[in-house]
Amino acid sequence: MGGAHSAMGHDPAGVKGKRIAGQTIRRVAGFARPYQAMLVGFVAVLLLGALLSLVPPLLFRQIIDEAIENRDRGQVHLLAGIIVLAAFGEAALSFIERYWSARIGEGLIYDLRVKLYDHVQRMPMAFFTQVQTGSLISRMNNDVIGAQRAFTGTLGSVVSNTIVLATTLVAMFLLEWRLTLLALALLPVFILPTKRVGQRLQALTRESMEHNASMNTVMTERLNVSGALLVKLFGRHDSERDGFGATAGRVRDIGVRSAMYGRTFFIALSLVGAVGAAVLYWVGAQLVISGAITVGTLAAMGLMVVRIYTPLTSLTNARVDVMTALVSFERVFEVLDTPNPIADRADAVTLQKPRGRIELADATFAYPPSDDRLASLQADAGTPEIAGTPDTTGQPVLRHVSAVIQPGQLVALVGPSGAGKTTLAALLTRLYDVDAGAVLIDGTDIRDMTQESLRAAIGVVPQDPHLFHETVADNLRYARPDATGAEMEAACRSACIHDLIASLPQGYDTVVGERGYRLSGGEKQRLAIARVLLKDPAIVVLDEATSHLDSENEALVQQALGLALRGRTAVVIAHRLSTVTNADLILVLDRGELVESGRHGDLLGAEGLYAELYRTLVRNEQQPLTKGAI
Repeated sequence: MGGAHSAMGHDPAGVKGKRIAGQTIRRVAGFARPYQAMLVGFVAVLLLGALLSLVPPLLFRQIIDEAIENRDRGQVHLLAGIIVLAAFGEAALSFIERYWSARIGEGLIYDLRVKLYDHVQRMPMAFFTQVQTGSLISRMNNDVIGAQRAFTGTLGSVVSNTIVLATTLVAMFLLEWRLTLLALALLPVFILPTKRVGQRLQALTRESMEHNASMNTVMTERLNVSGALLVKLFGRHDSERDGFGATAGRVRDIGVRSAMYGRTFFIALSLVGAVGAAVLYWVGAQLVISGAITVGTLAAMGLMVVRIYTPLTSLTNARVDVMTALVSFERVFEVLDTPNPIADRADAVTLQKPRGRIELADATFAYPPSDDRLASLQADAGTPEIAGTPDTTGQPVLRHVSAVIQPGQLVALVGPSGAGKTTLAALLTRLYDVDAGAVLIDGTDIRDMTQESLRAAIGVVPQDPHLFHETVADNLRYARPDATGAEMEAACRSACIHDLIASLPQGYDTVVGERGYRLSGGEKQRLAIARVLLKDPAIVVLDEATSHLDSENEALVQQALGLALRGRTAVVIAHRLSTVTNADLILVLDRGELVESGRHGDLLGAEGLYAELYRTLVRNEQQPLTKGAI
């Protein structure tokens, strides 16, 4: 029965016209190699179990034809005991087979998930801005599980059914070839209707999966903190319930239809099995009466015939089953084969004791176009954007930018929206690689150093800092896992956030909520600054975000920033007059080009773009409700 069950959920339409790629099979074999001994044992146990399952029918034949005929009670006792032992042996082998099946399947899930997770989390930002998070997570969950089922479900079922069918048919032909051929002749009567039912079940399964995916998308978007807040603010509870209910209703209706088709399938299986057995007994009885076979042979054939219909039916769909299973592997390999253009070179050096000198040497950069190899994971737009970055795919965002930042300097990046400020900050941390020119730290091209040592030297405080749904301490230790409680407290005191944390119900063990939603904007900023202080980097990249804070929080964040930037090279995307006027160097960007650089007084006197932007900034700070241009 198990083989028929699994076949009904597979998708012949999805694999129509496909061939089993030899490369895919070789890669699957590569993943299975650590479990080679278990696989051999698994097949051996299946074979032994199939052979043991033949013992009862054959011994029943001997009991009927010999023990009963000769009135030999001793032989009856012996044969009955052997049958019981065979049953216990088969049960033990079934237990071992299930254990090895689970070990192989769960081991494969572990190997694939870890390899996928490690590969994906090392991908550059361009990858994450092109793919849909939901599709990626589905690939890492559903398709990995599908790949596991290829071994423990589909492939195991094919091997098991083949062994059972082969051993049973051999035994039946040896007992009585005419009744065996009769049993096989009845098979089309069973296969044709069940195949049609199976195809309808597969279509219903696909439709149900689509509606379930739609429900999951709605729940993911509506039941996170931001989505729930939006629903409440617009008072859309009833319409949300109705929309969700409509989709859930379709899933319910499909479930009812699937249940009825499934029941039809099993009724057909039972009926054909009963009819097949009746025909076999009817014809066999004639042979017994004529003296061609014995009663024991007929009884043994009756027990064996029910063992061939299910394996034969399952194996008629073997190609579709195997192809469907291998599709899951191919979808996993599709992600694993996605190249990572930002990877450490074999001879990459470790940045040791960084001083914080930054040099931009004729740096030119354009966001990479969408990768066709990721089409199945991409959003409709496929736009590689990060916060503050316009859609400029294929067009240079930065052109021939050259500048030198000395250790300990505070450098302000200013320019109109879309000038390339955020992109330039992203290049410093090697979230992207320049297309031409170079970015150097302490005289070494960042492409020639390990990413781990590069990012250990740089601390970033983004405009909207991200906090995990974990405790305050866990979020702080993300910067330095070995940090002590005293070190965390010192960093938080410097960031002007310790007193607040101490007032929380569980102090540093308080969970901050999804994306830190239980904290205000200023509190999140200060906690992010404390995290950077705990990291103690030589360079700080700051997308200054005080323009949207109230005056009290702004003052606290500014005080924390003063401590965070002290003695460090700081690259700040400037939003405030204080940052601009106090900067040691101001880099003015416009349409991806460095158009001006210098100190505040010099640039103001030049009456260029900076002077215009500065006057706009002054007006905006006098009118705080107006968004600034810098």
